[in-house]
Parts: sequence; structure tokens; C-alpha cells
Amino acid sequence: MKKNQFLIAQIGRTVGLYGDLKLHLFTDFPEQFQKGMTFQSSRGDLTIASVDHKRGIVHFVGYEDMDHAKKLTNVKIYTSEEATKENCHLEEGEHFWFDIIGCSIQENDTILGVVSEIQRMADVDYLAIDTDEVFVKRGLPKHFLLPYIPRYIIKADTGAKTIYVQDAKDILEAS
Repeated sequence: MKKNQFLIAQIGRTVGLYGDLKLHLFTDFPEQFQKGMTFQSSRGDLTIASVDHKRGIVHFVGYEDMDHAKKLTNVKIYTSEEATKENCHLEEGEHFWFDIIGCSIQENDTILGVVSEIQRMADVDYLAIDTDEVFVKRGLPKHFLLPYIPRYIIKADTGAKTIYVQDAKDILEAS
């Protein structure tokens, strides 16, 4: 996997006799899986012959029967940042995770840290934040989690790589 490749799905078991496969998504954008789309995988490029979004079933070109399709079980599917931006459409105020990672967390005029990753627990995304050295030197934790919900997030400015927050310092101090 290249640096700018993102895991978006994993292929599951075969379904039926004609090479259909269960598709386990790791993306919020199932619409990017369309007939004719090609994705990178741990087995090379895979092109979608057909897809049933309701059932989570996919069929790939060249895997026309169950025996051939079984070779794809557990194969991971990746896409690039460029393809994601082209094929996935965001609503106002939505951001891709790769745009959020690396953003500074700012409360009032104070930088609390930098987003190192995003973790999804249940149906809530949490920003994993590497605490700024100023706070670490004061004995606060090196890392803390901040829920990505309106209660804490005022505005995310991915162009400026800054997320403006409220009450996050309280979470840091309580961590």
C-alpha cells in the first residue's frame, strides 16, 4: 500500500454460484463503488462488474464463478486521496479524515495539540490528539481524545489546518 492509499473495504465470502462476493465497507461513501470503477487491492487492480448496494454484494470482472471469486476472500481494497476527492461528494461542513489529520486544535488563542488520527467508536468519531508540549511539560497527558461533535467542535478550517474548539481543554485536563 502506498502512502496516500486508504483502506475502504475488505472482500468477504462468496455469495451464490456466479462469483458474487460480500463487501465489508470501511468508508462512509458506498456510492464510490459503481460498475466500471477500478480499485487497487492487495491482489492488483480490481474492476467492478456489478454491485448491489442494498445487499452489500459486488462482482468483479474476471471472477465469473465461485471458484475464481473465492481467491478474493479477505482481499483489501484501497483508493487514493485524489480518487476519493473525485468520487465522493461532501455536504457543507463535512470533511475527509485525511484533511482533518494534521490539523491544530485551537481553543480561544491556545493551541492544545495536533490531530494524529481519527477513531470511530460506536457512531461517534473521536480526534486522537497529540498534546502540545506546553501542556505536556505541565504534567498533562501526551495524548487525549476529543469527540468530533458540535458540543466541542466550533469550526474545522482544513485549508488553514486548524480546528476551532470549545471546552476541549477541560477534557485534556481531566484525561
